Amino acid sequence: MELRQLKYFLKAKELLNFTEAASALYISQSTLSQQIKQLEDELQVPLFNRIGKRITLTEAGDLFAVYAQQSINKASDGLELLKDLNNLETGKVAIGVTYALRHVVTKALILFSSQYPKIQFEIVFGTSQELIQKLNHFQLDVILTFEEIASEAHFKYLELFTSPMALVTASETPLTNKKSISLDEVSSLPLALPSSGFSTTQFINKAFEKSNLHPNVTIEINDIPTLLELIKTGKWHTILTKTTIENEEDLHAIPISGKNMTRTAMLISLKEVYEKKAVVAFLKMLMENVTT
Repeated sequence: MELRQLKYFLKAKELLNFTEAASALYISQSTLSQQIKQLEDELQVPLFNRIGKRITLTEAGDLFAVYAQQSINKASDGLELLKDLNNLETGKVAIGVTYALRHVVTKALILFSSQYPKIQFEIVFGTSQELIQKLNHFQLDVILTFEEIASEAHFKYLELFTSPMALVTASETPLTNKKSISLDEVSSLPLALPSSGFSTTQFINKAFEKSNLHPNVTIEINDIPTLLELIKTGKWHTILTKTTIENEEDLHAIPISGKNMTRTAMLISLKEVYEKKAVVAFLKMLMENVTT
């Protein structure tokens, strides 16, 4: 069953004359008759009574006309919706982001929403592992996280910027006078770290192991805002990317010296998936914002 056949049927119903209906549709009468006959054969019921040159609707034709018109209307609505998608008049963007990159997303989100107010957003926070899992299950369009190796062949990776690993401490501690700090020095301090599921903790633990150091970790916590509140007391220190504490009051970041002590912020999406117009436009604005 084709939309074309439904349109032919509805025009014939309206005019109750095949010749006039064919003329109104700019097709031959034989084409109209053939298409309606094919529709009747598919439905296995006649839609018109044919009395000489006159036609009238059968009971089946009268009932079917309601659903035929609904189908035409739905198809028209769908076409308009697709036009809206292309013009960014509708749509939804689902973004996964790690806490350290929240500022990157929020700045771009404010700018984008002012320009395209009808686009809906779903922002999901989580660890890198959690977000990658959601991306693999098509629950997210794109994720922003720190990743050093483009390890998955079915992912598309786009580097944004690098950020040094830093010891984060309260602003009033004596350590704030230091321009940098070594891993050896860090290992002797009382540390409160993100829990092991966070990629930052996995990254720094590998660095400690490589240097044969045993850090003094007294607290592990899976909530970064709460972790930062603990650090502000001055009783503990933590290790995060420097960008994590952007715009945070009462905190100070001291870059950790040594080789490979930087992390790369990346946009990660699935390769073989259609990119929504809204996603493409948002990511373009996000990257322009990062550049400036």
